[in-house]
Amino acid sequence: MTHPVRTALVGFGYAGRTFHAPLIAACPDLRLEAVVSRQAETVSELWPDARVLTSFDQALADPAIDLIVLATPNDLHATQAGAALNAGKAVVVDKPFTLTAAEARRLATLAEERGLLLSVFHNRRWDADFLTLQTLIAEDRLGPVVRFESSFNRWRPEVRDRWREGDGPGAGLWYDLGPHLIDQALCLFGRPLAISCDLAILRAGGRAIDYAHAVLRYADKRVILHADMVTPAADARFAVHGARASWLKDGLDVQEDQLKSGLTPGAAGWGVDPRPGVVVDGVTGAREVVAGPPGDYPAYYSAVAGAVRDGAPNPVSPQEAAAVMEVLEAGLVSAERRTEVAL
Repeated sequence: MTHPVRTALVGFGYAGRTFHAPLIAACPDLRLEAVVSRQAETVSELWPDARVLTSFDQALADPAIDLIVLATPNDLHATQAGAALNAGKAVVVDKPFTLTAAEARRLATLAEERGLLLSVFHNRRWDADFLTLQTLIAEDRLGPVVRFESSFNRWRPEVRDRWREGDGPGAGLWYDLGPHLIDQALCLFGRPLAISCDLAILRAGGRAIDYAHAVLRYADKRVILHADMVTPAADARFAVHGARASWLKDGLDVQEDQLKSGLTPGAAGWGVDPRPGVVVDGVTGAREVVAGPPGDYPAYYSAVAGAVRDGAPNPVSPQEAAAVMEVLEAGLVSAERRTEVAL
């Protein structure tokens, strides 16, 4: 393939409008060819060079489309990804990959059989703080990690009228933020032995899970994952404790806010962490601010383009995403049974 990868974005809600459209458009090896949406006027205003399609089937039947990006409600992911693969299209699916591990495994097998790219948008691998943490661990700055705490909290006391906060399949915080937290843990430490998970609805009038607390058990460490929508002081992000030192990090990666503000991906200041984490020496107590690399969400779509055009490695394989779904699904079972579930 010598031309840019012609891409159809399916869905123009928050994920499609905020993340996928600008990141696709910013990649020189991709072209935002079409958007499937009922918001024709809004799409045309923001992306005048993209065609507006009124149905998913139009995108599947269009020979000018090489890549389908699914930014649709979670319960549509498995069916739409399967249809796109069967139509001969490469596919990117927004997280969560599917609703069940079985669906994820079936899609991974289908993509392999069809010889097509299937990738999942686990963009938080390219958060500035996570990139920094990976470097600290690779350089053995902390010593062997024994306790890892990752929190993704928000202060949203009022229940909003949107599908993510409804009572439909795939709604709620465990499906929304759980995949981010789990994927980062698996990237660092691999598959856990077991999970203990507590899921709850804490807000008055809430219909979907808005509190999630999980402990992943490894032979030599404990990984604590937490997300909720009821924390006014939502600054804490990471507390990683090794045999020699700890790394403490407050504040979320800035790229989502930059995208919401309209900053062009890759612009000056893109992804730069204004609140870098601190390494605390266990012996001396010395504190060192460690400014790591900037966040780099554009790297995901650059890698997708390389995979489609040149057969380069898939940045997030369906097998990796299926492993996330296995842990997420085990967490649901654990919360229902109120007991640890082996993996």
